[in-house]
Amino acid sequence: MNFSERQNRRLSAGFAVIAVAAVTAASVVGQIATYPNLAPWYASLTKPSFNPPNWIFGPVWTTLYLLMAFAAWRILRLPAGSMRRTALILFFVQLALNAAWSWMFFAANSPLLGLVNIVPQFALMVATVVVFYGLDRLAAYCLVPLTAWVAFATVLNFSIWMLNR
Repeated sequence: MNFSERQNRRLSAGFAVIAVAAVTAASVVGQIATYPNLAPWYASLTKPSFNPPNWIFGPVWTTLYLLMAFAAWRILRLPAGSMRRTALILFFVQLALNAAWSWMFFAANSPLLGLVNIVPQFALMVATVVVFYGLDRLAAYCLVPLTAWVAFATVLNFSIWMLNR
């Protein structure tokens, strides 16, 4: 292996660390706000019939966070450029909104604040998928399940707000 190949491997590994660290941080920040508020506050809310059982959220979010980290890593590895920069800005802003949602919904005990967050979060997810698609189709496809989940979560958040106003 020559110097250039070793350097590329180190750079790729560094990008993997960045992607995993960012996604892990968002997950941990969200969990800190969520778990202390599941009972009694969230448990006491009226929920729509399509509300998933609590046990489903852990496996779903673990899968989504793994896909997010992989997608971000694929984009981070690409050559610098304005489209890559735009893609990464969109990705990291939606990731920050993702972490903030738990604080707005759970920690603030406010489905309305959660809704104020999740609507632009969904729009950013769609934009992120579109921009990722122009750079790396596999990275974009990895974000489609998250986009679908955020769309579902938006409807769920709206329904919980409506049922508990």
